Amino acid sequence: MIDVDGYRPNVGIVLLNGDGRLFWARRVSRDGWQFPQGGMRSDETPLEAMYRELQEETGLAPQHVEVLASTRGWLRYRLPSRYVRRHQRPTCIGQKQVWFLLRLVGGEQALRLDAGEKPEFDLWRWVDFWYPARHVVSFKRGVYERALRHFAPVVESLLSVQLGNLPPEPARDGGGDCAAA
Repeated sequence: MIDVDGYRPNVGIVLLNGDGRLFWARRVSRDGWQFPQGGMRSDETPLEAMYRELQEETGLAPQHVEVLASTRGWLRYRLPSRYVRRHQRPTCIGQKQVWFLLRLVGGEQALRLDAGEKPEFDLWRWVDFWYPARHVVSFKRGVYERALRHFAPVVESLLSVQLGNLPPEPARDGGGDCAAA
């Protein structure tokens, strides 16, 4: 399902543990790490799609999590031109996403990366709150930053911690990154 502007509706999942750390997973057979995310079906609400993707990618069911917040409206990113499949119609130029902040309410033993027919991740770990915004693939970085900024006050209030602002961009070594769209 691609909208008239060329964006695929999608959901993203930020999973928080009791220590305020976030679930971070490595894509199968790739070096890229990311949050769970996935496309919406035409007959699903964002919440329904989130629960389906959560189960497929992490093995977690609704009783394992508490929904703490979601973004309002869509957060969009464009794909780099090398990933756009121009021979397909309609052409998908990027993703538009509703993000959900979830808290793990059970133990980690419920996490199963092999729960879906075709696993998307092969490793996972807990990371500091702002870590994903600096370590996700560059074209998703802007969306990650916006989602985490939106969720930071919720996490600070819940855990009575001060996360601070998004850390400054690290110095670059001259290698170019794609700008986040």
